[in-house]
Amino acid sequence: MSDTKAPDSSRRSERSRRAIYAAALELVSEQGFAKTTVEGIAARAGVGKQTIYRWWPANSKAAVLLEAFLDLAEQAAEAVGGDLDSEIPDSGDLAADLRLVLRATVDELNNPVFDRPSRALAAEGIVDPALGAEFTAKLLEPQLQVYARRIEAAQAAGDVDPGVDPRIALEMLVGPLHHRWLHRTLPLTHAYADALVDHVLRGLAPRA
Repeated sequence: MSDTKAPDSSRRSERSRRAIYAAALELVSEQGFAKTTVEGIAARAGVGKQTIYRWWPANSKAAVLLEAFLDLAEQAAEAVGGDLDSEIPDSGDLAADLRLVLRATVDELNNPVFDRPSRALAAEGIVDPALGAEFTAKLLEPQLQVYARRIEAAQAAGDVDPGVDPRIALEMLVGPLHHRWLHRTLPLTHAYADALVDHVLRGLAPRA
């Protein structure tokens, strides 16, 4: 009796899914969202296009790209010992904690693996409000809420003025980073991230 094992369909499906993610990110980086097609993704991934339509039946191209980018972000978070739901560390030193997370954001934005698909999705989100809203809801907003919770914890600890709006505070931190990244006005560096933290925290300090 042969002891040859049957092919593991779940493992094969996972390999195909990963190949589709990689193909989608590569194509949108190379030619932009508008020129990326389900057929092109399938051909690059080495799968039939019906596989993509079966796994992502609604708005397939956008759905594939968004899921691929979320997976990429998850892998990046796992590489530094966390996940997409990880909170900003609370060491008791708000400045140090914010420098840590903003420096990691700088590294991510400067990484071509993230930079090119991020720009393609950001550009498409401007002309396709539905895609932009989904991208914000599934990836951007959860990340922003992590900042809000850390700022609220700092308020509870007496390190941030209780009258500060956490949403405005977090936007003062991440907004300039993304402005410099999006418009390429000046280099995006750790020193810039550190300076942002210093400037913003002066404005958030409790009033005497």
